[in-house]
Amino acid sequence: MKFKLYDSVKKEKLDFTPIKEGEVSIYICGPTVYDDAHLGHARSALSFDLLRRTLKELNFKVTLAKNFTDIDDKIINKLKKSNQTLQELTEYYINRYLCDMDSIGVQRADIEPKATEHIEAMESMIDTLLKSGYAYKLDNGDIYFDSTKDSKYGSISNMVIDEDATQSRLENIDGKKDPKDFALWKSCKGDEDICFDGLMPSGRPGWHIECSAMIAKHFNGDDNYCIDIHCGGADLLFPHHENEAAQTRCSLNKEIAKYWMHNGFVQIDGEKMSKSLGNSFFLKDALKIYDGELLRFYLITIHYRNDFNFNEEDLHASKKRLDKLYRLKKRLYGGKASKPNSNFKNELLEAMSDDLNSSKAFAIVDEMISNINETLDKEPKNRALKQEALANIEFIGSLLGVGCKDAIEWFQQGVSKEDKEKIETLIAKRDSAKNKRDFELADSIRDELKSMGITIMDTADGTKWEKL
Repeated sequence: MKFKLYDSVKKEKLDFTPIKEGEVSIYICGPTVYDDAHLGHARSALSFDLLRRTLKELNFKVTLAKNFTDIDDKIINKLKKSNQTLQELTEYYINRYLCDMDSIGVQRADIEPKATEHIEAMESMIDTLLKSGYAYKLDNGDIYFDSTKDSKYGSISNMVIDEDATQSRLENIDGKKDPKDFALWKSCKGDEDICFDGLMPSGRPGWHIECSAMIAKHFNGDDNYCIDIHCGGADLLFPHHENEAAQTRCSLNKEIAKYWMHNGFVQIDGEKMSKSLGNSFFLKDALKIYDGELLRFYLITIHYRNDFNFNEEDLHASKKRLDKLYRLKKRLYGGKASKPNSNFKNELLEAMSDDLNSSKAFAIVDEMISNINETLDKEPKNRALKQEALANIEFIGSLLGVGCKDAIEWFQQGVSKEDKEKIETLIAKRDSAKNKRDFELADSIRDELKSMGITIMDTADGTKWEKL
């Protein structure tokens, strides 16, 4: 089965052909770790988690890297307001990010490079650019990339030709030769600066250089490309990815990536999510209210390249849709899986192989649920179908990352800790009454639970309950 992806640079859907047969190298631009993860981080992570899962199901050997920017102006500004060291602050937010991603089912990257651990690699790349004339030093010690020396500058984003549109994204610094030039190295300016001493003058790297250096260090590629697929949010296409491509091209004499993939923006009730607008939605706050798998399901039902409008009404509708999968799983409770239906598996893989068409994939899942329920209504003892259905659900979990939880526990969401303790106590009393053959008491406890909005089910593993 051929995998097709939409290349953000060529702006067309292409058949994917890896640099090395059977292997795929992927690099994702990760977070700048000065604050908690927001829905934009979640959307990007989920989009390319689907990419990795799909390629693995297509039997590719996948190596995925996602970096952490742990030195940056925003981080330095945050440090000024805290009593923490750079490592303490960044490690705290890295761990928070990873925990949040775990909650929504994002698999950990194979390589998780940090900027501060790759200073030497960045300095070496900058030194190469200086010596070859692609970079220059300002009077204040800063080092800039000379965009005019790169004949292909602008080929990634196709945005720099429109000077008015891009000017707001470009720094105006005295001594820069061209507005499009960008910082490779920032020299130390005062006692509050965080500085590194090595091949370059005392200072710290610019933002763009870290990804180029990390990719060069961790991936071999071939004579034409460093990696197969470079991923990130649409907001990174310019200037970040444009600048990455330029400095890699000019220092290594090859392109940084063979393919580029970018996910769409996250909006909240129609507004692009931005801290400057004051409507940034932290993932940690959503996780306090909603189950992580529900958030995952909601965020991946819309195609990754489309902008996503986050609102609670649609989220509640997604809960009802995902409930249907868990109701089928509950109907099959206690059974054993066999093998997924080959037609269902192929249809699902074909959808995801078409540029991660998750919308189509979930439509196929909906149809599968409906068809199996309809057949089981007519043939409730069809053991082979039940085993196949469980295997289908397991495959959904492997490919899409949903339907992975215990079906009974799924329907216990929204019940407080205190109420859970009360329910468990009543169930224990009912079990005791049943063992004593006091069925009148057992029935009265069932009625009491029902009045609380709780239904119970006796299984081989004991009494299970759910919220109606």
